[in-house]
Amino acid sequence: MEASYLSAYREGILKDRADSLYRDLRDCTLCPRNCHAARLSGDTGTCNTGEHALVSSYMPHFGEESPISGTKGSGTIFFTNCNLLCSFCQNYDISHEGRGQPVTSRELADMMLSLQVLGCHNINFVTPSHVVPQILQALILAVEDGLNIPLVYNSGGYDHISTLKQLDGIVDIYMPDFKFWDSEIAQETCDATDYPEIAKQAIAEMHRQTGSLFINHSGLAERGLLVRHLVMPEGLAGTAEVMTYLAREISEDTYVNIMPQYRPCGRAWESPKLQRPIQMQEFRDAINLARNAGINRLDKI
Repeated sequence: MEASYLSAYREGILKDRADSLYRDLRDCTLCPRNCHAARLSGDTGTCNTGEHALVSSYMPHFGEESPISGTKGSGTIFFTNCNLLCSFCQNYDISHEGRGQPVTSRELADMMLSLQVLGCHNINFVTPSHVVPQILQALILAVEDGLNIPLVYNSGGYDHISTLKQLDGIVDIYMPDFKFWDSEIAQETCDATDYPEIAKQAIAEMHRQTGSLFINHSGLAERGLLVRHLVMPEGLAGTAEVMTYLAREISEDTYVNIMPQYRPCGRAWESPKLQRPIQMQEFRDAINLARNAGINRLDKI
């Protein structure tokens, strides 16, 4: 299966989208924060990012979901800063404290190409929501130099529909989080009361574009939607409601990774309920809630 963006490049769609999104940086509404930062003039907005994307690291990653990592790893590019800014983020130094370096389009393209040369199965953009224009500009250069493996859009689920529509026919695999069902929890941890509604709309759009996750005969994902859900203490993530939504409103065929690795990081100490890791029984309960809702494509189960 050919990577989606190759056709978009040949038809001129990729360049048109890249140019349009880059112009939007003058008065940025790329993400649901709608902070209207003049990013081409030096403003940085909620995501603390101006004209150039920042990258903290890039490497083959073997700890992603099995259809993403495969045997040779996922070519992850970790972007610095974030538009969601969860208080408990396990990469707090990257997302909140800005550890990373600005990169040009050429440098970002070369990162993609080097990961392909290493044999990675895909290019995995981690926390890309605030740097979509920069990604597309670099992607043009990478395609011209031979990039041809699938693209993974790995976000927190706090994505603007209008921006996602610009990625239609470009992104092969969407890998969003669905973090919280309760708007009060989202407000407390991310200052984003609208997160649950935004995530529902975003995931529906991602599924509309790419469908359920297609895994080839080698066990590798080529196209589709994979949803991540982090189990949190005291049921704060709303697992039952999230799984029911995915099964009923998206598809029972939705591929889901229910993740047990929550631990207190960042500013988790600010909330008493977030000050402990989850218990193994809470993880088992989350798996059962997913299955009871009709979700049966679970990663590593």
